[in-house]
Amino acid sequence: MSCLKAFGLAFNMLTIFPLFTIHSFDTGINGRSAIFYPLIGFLLGGVLYGLYALLSAHLPQTHLAVILFALSILFSGALHLDGLADTIDGLFVDKNRSLEVMKDPHIGGMGMVLSVVFLVVKLSAFIHFQAWELLAVVMLLSRFGAVVAIYNFRYISSGVGALIKEELQTRYLLTTLLYTSLLAFLFGFSSGILLTLLTTFLLGSLLSRRYGGLNGDMYGFIIEINELILLNYLIFQ
Repeated sequence: MSCLKAFGLAFNMLTIFPLFTIHSFDTGINGRSAIFYPLIGFLLGGVLYGLYALLSAHLPQTHLAVILFALSILFSGALHLDGLADTIDGLFVDKNRSLEVMKDPHIGGMGMVLSVVFLVVKLSAFIHFQAWELLAVVMLLSRFGAVVAIYNFRYISSGVGALIKEELQTRYLLTTLLYTSLLAFLFGFSSGILLTLLTTFLLGSLLSRRYGGLNGDMYGFIIEINELILLNYLIFQ
């Protein structure tokens, strides 16, 4: 029951689908919920691939790619994209004001401009993407990067993120690593694991050097950057 509750909590946090009614942050469940972050990414990517398989014979490929790109944002409620924009805003102000700016619900000029640039580049990646059967693995790995970041870097904010960080035990991380590696191997994308780890540790180290740690917005930033890099890596294969 506790695993199901942890899955439900993670599903509620990372998607817009109201399939579960679990919103409580009971002691012990928060860290365990992080086990399921990559799995949820895999499920969302699987739904997108299913739509691709269903519609590819009926819609122009470019139009279908744009639809899937839009749905990939919609399914997560633009949560990670919001983190990307807030993190960018924080990088373009004085270091002492960065965290305050990131908490502001209004997006700043640089956050808006560079988020649009990011979205254009990611949309182009979707348009030129051919390995649609690997989209689920891309979304799996990007969220695995967030779990690695939560475990390895200090958390500098409060709220549920602090609870997740505090309760994320080593065995939870190893469980996540095990099934993520297995799925990546089964789909023939084992190299994506190393690429995700390199990107995550590079971004986590750079952000930690500036802030002394990470927060929820930066996890979203790491997820989005990982996805973009993995998509482009597959395009060049």
